Amino acid sequence: MTETTPPNPRHRLSPLTCDAPGLRQSIRDALVRVVGKDPDLATPRDWLHAVSFAIRERIIERRVVTRRQFADEDVKRVYYLSMEYLIGRMLEANLRNMGILEVTQQALQDLGVDFREIARLEEDAALGNGGLGRLAACILESMATQGYPGYGYGIRYEYGMFQQHIEHFRQVEHPDNWLRFGNPWEFPRPEKTFPVRFYGYVVEHHQPDGETSCNWENGEEVLAMAYDYPTAGYERRNVNNLRLWAAKATRDFDLRYFNEGDYIRAVADKNESETISMVLYPNDATAIGKELRLKQEYFFVSASLQDIIDRHLQLEYPIDELADKAAIQLNDTHPAIAVAECMRLLLDEHRIPWDQAWTITRNLFSYTNHTLMPEALETWPVALMERVLPRHMGIIYRINHEFIEEVRHRFPGEHEFFRRLSIIDEDHGRRVRMAHLAVIGSHRVNGVAALHTSLLKQTLFADFNRVWPERFVNVTNGVTPRLWMIQANPGLTELIESRISSDWKFDLDRLKQFEPYASDDATREAFRAVKRRNKERLAALVHKRTGITIRSDVMYDVQIKRIHEYKRQLLKLLHVIELYQRIRDGEDVLPRVVLFAGKAAPGYQRAKDIIAVINEVADIVNHDPAMGDRLKCVFFPNYEVSSATIIIPAADLSEQISTAGFEASGTGNMKLALNGALTIGTLDGANIEIRDAVGTENIFIFGMTADEISAHRAQGIPPGAHLDSHPRLRSMVEALRDGFFSNGGRHLHAEIARYLLEEDPFFVLADYAAYSDACAQADRMYQDAEAWSEAALLNVARMSHFSIDRTVREYAQNIWNVVPEPVLPPCPEADTNDCGP
Repeated sequence: MTETTPPNPRHRLSPLTCDAPGLRQSIRDALVRVVGKDPDLATPRDWLHAVSFAIRERIIERRVVTRRQFADEDVKRVYYLSMEYLIGRMLEANLRNMGILEVTQQALQDLGVDFREIARLEEDAALGNGGLGRLAACILESMATQGYPGYGYGIRYEYGMFQQHIEHFRQVEHPDNWLRFGNPWEFPRPEKTFPVRFYGYVVEHHQPDGETSCNWENGEEVLAMAYDYPTAGYERRNVNNLRLWAAKATRDFDLRYFNEGDYIRAVADKNESETISMVLYPNDATAIGKELRLKQEYFFVSASLQDIIDRHLQLEYPIDELADKAAIQLNDTHPAIAVAECMRLLLDEHRIPWDQAWTITRNLFSYTNHTLMPEALETWPVALMERVLPRHMGIIYRINHEFIEEVRHRFPGEHEFFRRLSIIDEDHGRRVRMAHLAVIGSHRVNGVAALHTSLLKQTLFADFNRVWPERFVNVTNGVTPRLWMIQANPGLTELIESRISSDWKFDLDRLKQFEPYASDDATREAFRAVKRRNKERLAALVHKRTGITIRSDVMYDVQIKRIHEYKRQLLKLLHVIELYQRIRDGEDVLPRVVLFAGKAAPGYQRAKDIIAVINEVADIVNHDPAMGDRLKCVFFPNYEVSSATIIIPAADLSEQISTAGFEASGTGNMKLALNGALTIGTLDGANIEIRDAVGTENIFIFGMTADEISAHRAQGIPPGAHLDSHPRLRSMVEALRDGFFSNGGRHLHAEIARYLLEEDPFFVLADYAAYSDACAQADRMYQDAEAWSEAALLNVARMSHFSIDRTVREYAQNIWNVVPEPVLPPCPEADTNDCGP
């Protein structure tokens, strides 16, 4: 990070004080003048909005100064395109990053307002599904903290990831109307609107010089309107920006139909246009849902690229220097249509010749892959693309033709090789492979863990790796310690700061200085006290959310992640059944709470069935008097960022048990280990790098490797054969099959048992014996409090590699070719002359 430098006089604005009296006055003023409430009649939510408006004044000042600094320094900017941003609650995060959390709490206390009470009222901005969206939010925060000129782009979904309710043991989706009380953190930008077109047709014009120009005509248009969310770096003045797009109709209603009394038809076009940004991930099981999903992706990509080019030209840069002044990162395949859209804009709007436009585009884009599962890579029917985006299909056909011709000259005669490389998949009803478009249109492609990148090059993109081995690089994911420790786990943060300096908050490598304290008796005892308080906090939340009472003096064994077959929640559930049976048989079993949390995609029936079975098993376990308090099983509903910040610091054992070779990286594994949970996991994703960092003696690894999984699959061993050598496992599966845990839904349990015995595509039964042994090993260590505490503290001290700051630096150095700018100094509370941005 560049050293702090004095601010340029041009960067000064009229200062807003950051001390308690100044904040107190700002909050009162905002309550009356912005919220419009008398302080004597204000509700807690009114105070929440008042303090948010007061703080955002200070954030936007710093944003203005950061923008001016970047303009003065003539910087190269990074643009991060992502369909998801799992932001969570913003009040406490912004206050902590601004360095004014304590003084704001004091100001509110002076006003007779309880900060914790109002903070709990804030809605989670759940504009994402899981790790992909949380990674995007972490990257934006890290870029601001380190001084990189970074911008995020996405969609301002009116309804975020659904609210998950459990009704009759099953997941039921309810709308997540996160904007129903307004959002004080956003800045609407009605002056920043761009047209986005769909449908229509393309007219070609042949020029005298032999070139062909194209006009995309007719069709439908929708406007993309910008909403800005300033992103503050930690205790720094630098503030970057997240810009989200909302769909607006080109006209509000048809007055002719309105005057005729046909009110529904009068607003039909408006309603149809604005559905584009209505819901995060519409169910694409139907043709209408697929089309809406495609329109969403193109909508935000087109608006973002138009905005990027518009900013580039406003800064008076030539259009042919676009790739020199900007770097665009595609977060997974969702924004891959950006490659074709960039070519369209350069060709049709700016009249750049094809070869030059293609050079600019390739140098501009880079692509992050997040999955090894071919079925998870987006493909679109050619017929749908030709109808919705006719100009882009013409561009994609030409990109594909020229690419195949290039490969044909390098690898003559390898027709099967060309077929596999083609953007157009001819084997499954003619579909556009968006991942292929992203690889061909980018100068760098990265995986998100060492194993993931290696497997990408060996399997999914092996053919592309043969063509361009230099194009593939690894950037292991990371997490921000500012949210996932400093905010989520203040007790552990205070313990670390009592032993080492606070510099580790900006440079996680300094956390290694904490390692010697893992063998210190007083530190281990203090750590256990912190963990106990975190468990008490979680137990209160579990009781409030589910009505289940759990102890805070037992092992907390957690599996918190999206519900998916390959993540193997069924493997953990079988272990719950094993523990249940052993207790009923009179065995002495280590007391524990097993906590599941995660959402299943609305159209993913198997995942929803797994949730139902977990809840029915939990219902029997938790109400069986034979269990007492020795075993509790909890499915925590509606898992989101705010609840994760309570669950993760309380966890003892972190379940990272996906089938080897299927998890790209994982970030939950990093958050849990950073907070002193020991990992039990397969050699999958970032687990391998975590093992190498923390030491094999401080992690519980089990199960087949990715290569062994492939060999096992080739052998064709029936899943049920694994029951022959494991009588307990047979008993557990038979209990499911016979409906022992069912509550009127015996057929569902029987189907899950049949699925395991006959299909088991993710090798739950094959890995169970090794998993059960690893759990027993963890139980033995947990019974030795000193040994467990030492291992947990070593996990904390050795997790520096998994900081998002290291991730961003690797992107900057190896992919974006950008350098951090001088970090502006923090806002001193006492010196009001320097308190402006």
